[in-house]
Amino acid sequence: MPFDLSIIRNIGIMAHIDAGKTTTTERMLFYTGIIHRMGEVHDGNVVMDWMEQEKERGITITSAVTTCFWKKKQINIIDTPGHVDFTAEVERSLRILDGAVGIFCGVSGVEPQSETVWHQADRYGIPRIAFVNKLDRAGADFEAVIEMIHDRLTENACAIQVPIGKEDKFEGVIDIVSQRAIYFDESTQGVKYFYKKIPEEYLEAVENQRNKLFEHLAEFDDELMEAYLEGEEIPAEKILASIRKATIHHHFVPILCGSALKNKGVQPLLDAITDFLPSPLDLPPAIAIDKKSGEEKEIYPKIDDVFSALAFKVQIDKYVGKLIYIRVYSGSTKRGGTIFNQRNGKKERISRILQMHSNKKKDILELKAGDIAAIVGPKYVFTGDTITSENNNILLSDIEFPNWKRKIPHFAFIRTKKPVKP
Repeated sequence: MPFDLSIIRNIGIMAHIDAGKTTTTERMLFYTGIIHRMGEVHDGNVVMDWMEQEKERGITITSAVTTCFWKKKQINIIDTPGHVDFTAEVERSLRILDGAVGIFCGVSGVEPQSETVWHQADRYGIPRIAFVNKLDRAGADFEAVIEMIHDRLTENACAIQVPIGKEDKFEGVIDIVSQRAIYFDESTQGVKYFYKKIPEEYLEAVENQRNKLFEHLAEFDDELMEAYLEGEEIPAEKILASIRKATIHHHFVPILCGSALKNKGVQPLLDAITDFLPSPLDLPPAIAIDKKSGEEKEIYPKIDDVFSALAFKVQIDKYVGKLIYIRVYSGSTKRGGTIFNQRNGKKERISRILQMHSNKKKDILELKAGDIAAIVGPKYVFTGDTITSENNNILLSDIEFPNWKRKIPHFAFIRTKKPVKP
């Protein structure tokens, strides 16, 4: 049975420090069954912060990669640092992502580093959704955060949820699309959640927000606009499809809400990731340069094509040695196979392929287009190198690090534009 690329979501979790990125990721792993006990950042026992320095300081220093599954979709997650000092870690991650979740503190809203990484994602043309976290905290204000997003980031963002209660009375969320209230069972750490009718005091707020949602979507969806203007009942499936299309084409940013620490709102966020963010098939092809002719070449995510991948991170592991994290853009390769480095012309063998779960590893036999994983064996592959099958003479753009002097040719990479030689 052929592998279905449409089930893959390659996403990053990005935000300012202390917005709750790692806590949100930890909940995602718990609810998808990857871990069976939730850790806490303040206790130094979360899966994604595995370095001793991260455990001591309660911050993310290095981007961590993991894979989980939700409703028959494979989600490859990169949890990026939120501190400005580790911007390079964010940059190397954004280069290979297909989508991202921007997390904002319900009290502080859009902070300097969240603004920085948002505009970094703009440069790479990455579709995004926003999650307003920590709505259980004193001073949390969902509407104020939305205004900050409009003022500092994008006017194309619109809430698809309304919080039920605020601060210590935050209870759950209302889904504007399905028009249902979602509550989370505290006795099961939010594993069980259930739907109820929208509380009467929220009906007007939901109706107002629903109208705002339709006004946003109608700008990019003529069919929905016609139905909205004629006062027709628009089915939830049609609204979800419209949100997905507008999000993937950078016309829309859905805003969700919750409190990851209190186990509220994370499962609807997982739904939004699978419903609205793109698979590799939904995006324009990557652009490479043919080394012989110098012409641009489009790289499509086809498994039966020649192999091409980008090394986006190199890490030394005390057990296996040099770990090379790669994103595969086309074709496939197997354990024991040979790769060709387009930068230095060296041919090397892959001894192991590892699916990473933070600092834990699972051996797999094959990598296919759309995959993100680590390989072991090559000694001369470095960050930004294009690795391919031997006869595939292309050069993918490397990773743009601010103020670094380059010794190899660089091509600016934006999915929606063609690379430009410096």
